[in-house]
Amino acid sequence: MNETSPTSLPLLDRECAACTVETPPLSQAESRSFLSQLNSEWILDNTFTTLTRSFKFNDYYQTIAFTNAVAWIANQQNHHPDLLISYRNCQVSYTTHAINGLSENDFICAAKIDNLINS
Repeated sequence: MNETSPTSLPLLDRECAACTVETPPLSQAESRSFLSQLNSEWILDNTFTTLTRSFKFNDYYQTIAFTNAVAWIANQQNHHPDLLISYRNCQVSYTTHAINGLSENDFICAAKIDNLINS
């Protein structure tokens, strides 16, 4: 029987796993590797501790509908982004507070958000 390891699955097909203070944050190389699997509009900050993307919409209703979908993903994955919401914009920022840096969870959730836009 040939089982697929969780890390060989595309980010979209993975599930978040709880991090603890003992979980090491991703290295710059790991973060860049995961970033290459996301939409090119996601950016890493200079310290490689935050992953951010801004989304633009036609109106407030679309912005809030998107925000609610992001909240649903966050609750399903038990991994919650910081959201900055305005009339036609939503900025989504991920960091894993328990480890003061980025984890695989941040990129898994970003991939799931990319899928919302691509669907």
